[in-house]
Amino acid sequence: MAKEGAQRAEETEQMIEKEGGREAAEGSAAGSLRAGDTKEMRAVVLSAFGGLNKLRVSKKAMPEPQEGELKIRVKACGLNFIDLMVRQGNIDNPPKTPLVPGFECSGIVEALGDSVKGFEIGDRVMAFVNYNAWAEVVCTPVEFVYKIPDDMSFSEAAAFPMNFVTAYMMLFEVANLREGMSVLVHSAGGGVGQAVAQLCSTVPNVTVFGTASSFKHEAIKDSVTHLFDRNADYVQEVKRISTDGVDIVLDCLCGENTGKGLSLLKPLGTYILYGSSNMVTGETKSFFSFAKSWWQVEKVNPIKLYEENKVIAGFSLLNLLFKQNRGGLIKGVMDKLLNLYNSKKIKPVVDSLWALEEVKEAMQRIHDRGNIGKLILDVEKAPTPLMANDSTETSEAGEE
Repeated sequence: MAKEGAQRAEETEQMIEKEGGREAAEGSAAGSLRAGDTKEMRAVVLSAFGGLNKLRVSKKAMPEPQEGELKIRVKACGLNFIDLMVRQGNIDNPPKTPLVPGFECSGIVEALGDSVKGFEIGDRVMAFVNYNAWAEVVCTPVEFVYKIPDDMSFSEAAAFPMNFVTAYMMLFEVANLREGMSVLVHSAGGGVGQAVAQLCSTVPNVTVFGTASSFKHEAIKDSVTHLFDRNADYVQEVKRISTDGVDIVLDCLCGENTGKGLSLLKPLGTYILYGSSNMVTGETKSFFSFAKSWWQVEKVNPIKLYEENKVIAGFSLLNLLFKQNRGGLIKGVMDKLLNLYNSKKIKPVVDSLWALEEVKEAMQRIHDRGNIGKLILDVEKAPTPLMANDSTETSEAGEE
């Protein structure tokens, strides 16, 4: 491992030197930049909320770090279900378009803003970004940046922060997972689902019930204790195995599953809503589906919770980071997670790598719930020609 780390460090130094030499050569050939000249980069741009045709790769001005920020040369970006909801405008207070999507990435530190400490140019890092992650270069506050272990690849690093921090916070900070408990997790084959399963395995005698599409069962059967088809009557299946129900329910589906999840909770059990993937029914948002799902949630009765000694909670990592200023708390969680990674107890599951120009196809794979683990946008990956033609600035592919 030490040898691999040394090789990675040497490769990083050579990469930085190469980039610096190329920029110096370009500078000497063209002369110093004139006032108003701006370096450009490739980025995925969402022109308006709607279908896949609203996404395209464009040239944008390269950002420079402000005080307290790091400039990162991006190698890989994480693609999450929340990105689909952003694309559809299916979130609270969405930002104005056009915008660059994406909330997590990995890469190499290229520049430091004023007052930044603890990092150096050339460091391999992963980071949370408040939008703008799907680009060749990003700038983000130092409190959202973490060094990558020597034996972790850039693609694994881009798959790590959102999924594992979300899973850890729900299990240990909200639900207080302990030895001998039981957990039900939906979408067990997804990035968060796989992170939940791995973290549960670090606690003795935890039983994990999972739901997933049947075609994923063979690939993920060893990661959970009991696995059910997402379209089957999992409530009866769980009760057949555990008559009292479960201690923790992690629900990223919302809608009719809220009532089912609460019905499965043991006394003093905790139901956590952390997503609304059932609201994304196709390429574009369905307002009927949206209204129907939230109508089911509104039917939760607080008096019944009191009588049955049950807890219902919600968790949004992005709100915790960017709206509620809990970066310090997340830093502590990341330290614990990286210790678990270094101890070989957890490891991000990467489903597939996609070029920036293939973002539409990558999103469609998530729409279709075809992924096992995390989809990654690989900034340096050459696109498949047919896919690249579908994501250019002139593309009109995709339905509204």
